[in-house]
Amino acid sequence: MEASGVQRGPPAGWLQSFLASASRVKVYGASDARELAPTDESLPVLARGNSVSSSRSSTGEEQAIAVDSLATPRPSSKDSLTRRLGPWDLTLLGIGASIGSGIFVVTGVAARQAGPAVALSFLLAGLASALDALCYAELAARFPALGSAYLYTYLTFSELPAFLVFSHLMFDYHISAASIARSLAGYTVKLLVRILPFTAPYIPQWLAGGGLSLLGGLLSVNFLAPLILLALTLLLCQGVKESSTINAVMTCTKVAIVLLVVAVGTSEVDPANWVPFAPSGLPAVVSTSTLVFFAYVGFDAVANTAEESKNPQRDLPVGIIGSLAVCTLLYVSVCLVLTGMVPYTQLDPESPLSSAFSAKGLAFIEGIIDLGAVVGLTTTLLVGLYAQSRLYMGVGRDGLLPARFFAQVSPLHHTPVRAQAWVGLVAGTLALFFDVSRLSHILSVGVLTAYGVVCMCIISLRLDPGHCPRGGRFAFPALDNLTRWQEGTLCMAAVAALVFAGGIAARLGGGFGVLALFLAAAAAAALPLILRQGYKTHAGFSCPLVPGLPLLGMAFNVYLLAQMHWEAYVRLVAVTILSILLYAFYGQHHGGSGTISTAYQKINGGDNNQESS
Repeated sequence: MEASGVQRGPPAGWLQSFLASASRVKVYGASDARELAPTDESLPVLARGNSVSSSRSSTGEEQAIAVDSLATPRPSSKDSLTRRLGPWDLTLLGIGASIGSGIFVVTGVAARQAGPAVALSFLLAGLASALDALCYAELAARFPALGSAYLYTYLTFSELPAFLVFSHLMFDYHISAASIARSLAGYTVKLLVRILPFTAPYIPQWLAGGGLSLLGGLLSVNFLAPLILLALTLLLCQGVKESSTINAVMTCTKVAIVLLVVAVGTSEVDPANWVPFAPSGLPAVVSTSTLVFFAYVGFDAVANTAEESKNPQRDLPVGIIGSLAVCTLLYVSVCLVLTGMVPYTQLDPESPLSSAFSAKGLAFIEGIIDLGAVVGLTTTLLVGLYAQSRLYMGVGRDGLLPARFFAQVSPLHHTPVRAQAWVGLVAGTLALFFDVSRLSHILSVGVLTAYGVVCMCIISLRLDPGHCPRGGRFAFPALDNLTRWQEGTLCMAAVAALVFAGGIAARLGGGFGVLALFLAAAAAAALPLILRQGYKTHAGFSCPLVPGLPLLGMAFNVYLLAQMHWEAYVRLVAVTILSILLYAFYGQHHGGSGTISTAYQKINGGDNNQESS
């Protein structure tokens, strides 16, 4: 199929138009716009604000050069952000996004489920995140543009899958922001009462973290949480350097407090409190890891700084991997200290650190812990709101949401003020009227889904169309008629389905034998990716051991997804349906209307020609 200028017009029937739109990608040249539908001859690459050219004689080496030449986005000055963030800023942003609710709120709830083995739950979630972080690091350095997981999915699998990834991430982000704001309101009131005890009788219930219950508990009104969100939104609108400076100061403060907690608490550890280490067994440890997985979303926020970092190809991998390593070490250390100080059953789910030190007669440190909680939750909320606005801006640039609203950048502050205001409004409304902490058990769905898809993106984008023929002793007639991209996608989908089925079977009591059977089948489904495919390398940071490491990352995320509460799957289906409807009635008709868009480069001399040899 030759790329040519076409007049956009929907084909007959809304369903046909919808399906065509879901798989189309836009390619923008200097003076015109073209639409390509991905075909058997297509190879996906990113082209944001750049023209894409191809010829029938393209070689695998030329294709790799073409991909890398499109790596740096060139948004117009009207919609551009300023590059002010260095590696130190990015690392602190990642730590600021992660260290907060994970230590000061979630550890108590998680310890009640997994016992002292909650440290293993955090470690398990951290290992899964490490696999994902390596994939994120490569893609963020290679394609430094707004959008993170949404962007990578778009350049690999086209519009509709990318929009679904965005929708699920946003659901998690919005609910999480409102929940953290509620927790922050509670800790702020608690710190105020600790400093000024005489104020306690005068603080109304609608200012406390729990809120004022109305309509039989249907509504829970809290006015302090939205005020906090308003203040942080105004700060973020002022500029990325101003907000990153405040984040750096507050992040260093909370890390110092966490280290103080570990140092003081270590002297009070009684190893007898670690016995039994996993009272509810290994399934509880794995299930709890899905609860704490959302505590590792910091590197996704770092990836969204791509257009605001000074040297994204060098600094983004440092920020992503460095922040994850620091966070994992702090999480595991705090969990071991807490469960060693007192029996895990005595930890207060609402304030586990304070309850542990109070039980040991160390009440003097409770005020420091409350200050750390306020600072920690503030930075987590600040960076989360920042990342949300950049995601909305990326989607707005592609036209899947109104570009005039979400893609606009303030000429004064060089920030997406409208997108930032929208993010604050949504989170503020939820925090004002609802106790969204009740939804914590369905939160990690979007993150797990996005991380798994990012791992798939690495494999798909690394496939080498110039690799040797797939016949000979590795011939598989059922796959030989597919292009390399189609074969790779089919194999990854099979691996994901088998791992998910095995996870469900294990959760329902199928035993290790049933799980091992499904995992063996998944390994067999992955063999074509290892034996029949070749993978390109490129300059800059590269994820090691492709396809093995990304496959492990994807399988890890899918298995964790299979351990979630059944209500999480209801949420998954509901958000997916609503997103498809939004795309059908708006996105498919406006996609590609912005100055930035994702593209497929058609390589006629690529996969098909190579396979015919």
